[in-house]
Amino acid sequence: MKKVAIIDYDMGNTDSVRRAIEECGGTPTITSQSSEIRQASYIILPGVGAFADGMKNIKERQLDKILYEQVIEKKVPFLGICLGMQLLADKGLEGGETQGLGWIQGEVKRLQSFDPKERIPHMGWNEVIIQRPSAFFKDFPLQKDFYFVHSYHLVCEEENDILARTPYCGSFVAAVGRKNIYGVQFHPEKSQKFGLKLIQNFLML
Repeated sequence: MKKVAIIDYDMGNTDSVRRAIEECGGTPTITSQSSEIRQASYIILPGVGAFADGMKNIKERQLDKILYEQVIEKKVPFLGICLGMQLLADKGLEGGETQGLGWIQGEVKRLQSFDPKERIPHMGWNEVIIQRPSAFFKDFPLQKDFYFVHSYHLVCEEENDILARTPYCGSFVAAVGRKNIYGVQFHPEKSQKFGLKLIQNFLML
């Protein structure tokens, strides 16, 4: 049984992630309880909203401590989705400069448009171009479209942390990976067949 803890910190879209996990054969629990997080074989941090609000909610619930214990110390496979990926950074600028979890070196900045056709927020389907091989993107074509909704993006300091990019607003990081830690700026739970395939890959790590 693949027990998946979906972290509940009042930042949205937990139900759609739960349904996607169930469809992929996992057993999800939406939770903010340390005891339930410790029982999970996989941890997902979803999220929609501002960086500052997300970190505030995480710290108020002391989730940063249990997440550090399970993900950094015990190496439980972890996936951050959208805001959940951004919170991996050292800091974010949305809602005021705020310290992040600091698991992926870099900072979260607002997208900058270089083309009148490129609107912010970036909403809808766009291609994700894989930058390096990973079990996370196993059996994927080098380019595939996924669903995005965001105005900010993670600027990584380490090129080796970048798994995929999207050619929009110049180019931004669409997926990161370091050891047991993964993050995606897009929403796999809203990205149909290939989104579910990505979740299946995560549950095979």
